Amino acid sequence: MHQQLIRGVTIRPLRPSTGLQHKAITLSLGPAPRPRVQAYNSHSHCSLATASSSVSVPHLRAPNLLHARQPSHVDLVAHHLQSQGILKVTLDFPDPESTYLQHLIASLHQHHGHKLPISHSAGRGWFWDVRPAASNFQTRNHQARSETMAEFPWHTDCSYEDPTPRLFALQVLRHDHLGGGTLSVTNADQLVRQLSPRTRLALARDEFQIAIPREFAKSPDRTTITGRLLSTSRGHGALRFRRDILTPLTPAAAHALDELDAALARVHVLAPHATLHLQAADLPSGSVILVDNFRWLHARNDVKDPARHLRRVRWDAVPFAAKP
Repeated sequence: MHQQLIRGVTIRPLRPSTGLQHKAITLSLGPAPRPRVQAYNSHSHCSLATASSSVSVPHLRAPNLLHARQPSHVDLVAHHLQSQGILKVTLDFPDPESTYLQHLIASLHQHHGHKLPISHSAGRGWFWDVRPAASNFQTRNHQARSETMAEFPWHTDCSYEDPTPRLFALQVLRHDHLGGGTLSVTNADQLVRQLSPRTRLALARDEFQIAIPREFAKSPDRTTITGRLLSTSRGHGALRFRRDILTPLTPAAAHALDELDAALARVHVLAPHATLHLQAADLPSGSVILVDNFRWLHARNDVKDPARHLRRVRWDAVPFAAKP
């Protein structure tokens, strides 16, 4: 479904840093062969570029679990999440219990004011296993969409929560060994710029009903919320969206949702420089991808490997209320 867009790789040194070697990988976008794997050490900075624009995707390495508490590492994570809103971390050690993420988020909470993770549902805590399941669902008698092998179109996480988690992370415990499960991300700011002013105003009004999926319900008395889809967060446009649980409540909201749907259907044309398709080679086992949930939408094509296994955590929940 998703076409790999990486064409070439060049490496150039960045400024030196005490005890750390910095390098940058420049990936040119275009429908061409995948690059050879190239090694790089410590903190790396990846820049995905086109002729007109570029998307910076920082890449850090964590040689051991202690890095989750190391001030310089935690500061870099916080900096990149604030500036680019997306970050890859490679773990150079086994971590089947996601201890790195537990310690990292605790450090971000202590030193950078991030709010601690939200629970996924009434019966689940911070972490949710994203893997195919035919039975033994994480929510009793109900299969979550993330527990299927089907594709998952463009969406943000937890659009039905208010406060809404600003950040999420996925740890790859086992990547798809059969070529499926590509994670795609597209920049919300670039997407919103393609919309008419009238549509932006409509998306920023509290005229949308958002259903709470059964697997994530925390109270049997609360099955929906009402709110807006467009807001701001830390100086950037913020979008929340999952089409299958959205109901517009006014004609203006319905028209705006139609225009947003059309833009997402053509995002590869409207904002190719702000859309990335991360295959298993880009996010192999041992990778962690951290994403600003307000600034990036994500999608997944169909999973081909029934043993594919990711683990998700969401944190720093804030009210989705500011006007753009």
